[in-house]
Amino acid sequence: MYRELHEHYPYAHCELDFDNPLQLLVATVLSAQTTDVMVNKVTPQLFAQYPDAAALAGADREALEALLKPTGFFRAKTNSVMKLGAELVERFDGEVPPRLDDLVTLPGVGRKTANVVLGNAFGIPGITVDTHFGRLARRFGWTAEEDPVKVEAAVGALIPRKDWTMLSHVLIFHGRRTCHAKKPACGACPIARLCPSYGTGETDPVKAAKLLKFELAPGADNPYAAPVADVVEAGRA
Repeated sequence: MYRELHEHYPYAHCELDFDNPLQLLVATVLSAQTTDVMVNKVTPQLFAQYPDAAALAGADREALEALLKPTGFFRAKTNSVMKLGAELVERFDGEVPPRLDDLVTLPGVGRKTANVVLGNAFGIPGITVDTHFGRLARRFGWTAEEDPVKVEAAVGALIPRKDWTMLSHVLIFHGRRTCHAKKPACGACPIARLCPSYGTGETDPVKAAKLLKFELAPGADNPYAAPVADVVEAGRA
């Protein structure tokens, strides 16, 4: 299932924009309860004004809150970002540590965020169990666990470690685009024949194709858009 999904989403990647580990760490913290699209709208100005951990630690609270307001929960996120900057300066000379055990001790950073940073900023394999990943792992029958840490362990035992980061991207892409929480597009799913949960959502290929989101949506204005006929045929395959 993973192999075929990888072939379907060969371009799967972290959808948060970043240039260095600090930017990715902050962007991931900000992505809680909002979309990557919204975070990507906010971070260019954020990082222009606060380019390093020391700048974040010493930020003017009101100014930072105003910047982060579009991401929601902006007061809590402002606290997290400022404390995060201060901790990095005090404990790690302003640098993001490339170790999970260190990352999870930082304000606002859990295993999910740590694995995002390790896998995408440092090239250290990690499984990112967000809501999409957990939902798909259970629908695929890979695990019945609900706790993210237990899901991470169960899936990690099934997939080679070298593939963990791309596995995370692929499942998150599929969850956002096809295997939605309420209305999965089963009839347009590239692994429908392998999925034990097939039939949970719309099975008619034409109707399912209309449920696809992001770049797989028929007629989407980007190089990865799939024509309706191709989507329908994929669902029948």
